[in-house]
Amino acid sequence: MEEQEISSSSELAASLPDFLCFAVYSTNLAFSKAYKPLFDELGLTYPQYATLVALNEQSDQTVGELGATLFLESSTLTPMLKRLEASGYVTRQRDTRDERQVRISLTPQGKAIFDKAFCGRESVIAATGLDQESFVRLQRDLIKLRDHLLAASKQ
Repeated sequence: MEEQEISSSSELAASLPDFLCFAVYSTNLAFSKAYKPLFDELGLTYPQYATLVALNEQSDQTVGELGATLFLESSTLTPMLKRLEASGYVTRQRDTRDERQVRISLTPQGKAIFDKAFCGRESVIAATGLDQESFVRLQRDLIKLRDHLLAASKQ
């Protein structure tokens, strides 16, 4: 498929629904609404769910490593991790080799709640109305878009 370049500002969005950034923003809000029943049932927020997913992939991460994975600053991540620890879903321990680092691990209770949440995501995927090929392509394109925007913001 050929990529087309936008050659003039007249081809860019002129009203709010036409802005790509608004489409992404409002889609994020729609995802939150779609996930709400599941997360309410489990007592989770989306950032907490994403944290459990990341820890399920790789437990025993430092706060910094987890923050980089989730695109969150430690000042945002630490209070959330304290809440997850209070719920019994994660443990936070000082690194024995470098006490400046705090390591985060998923507990068996955290793994169980992750499993429930992960199974519940099927209804949200179905709610997108996308077939598997379209879903994967859109996800890949959004990741590419995010990565390009992040790279441009570092220049």
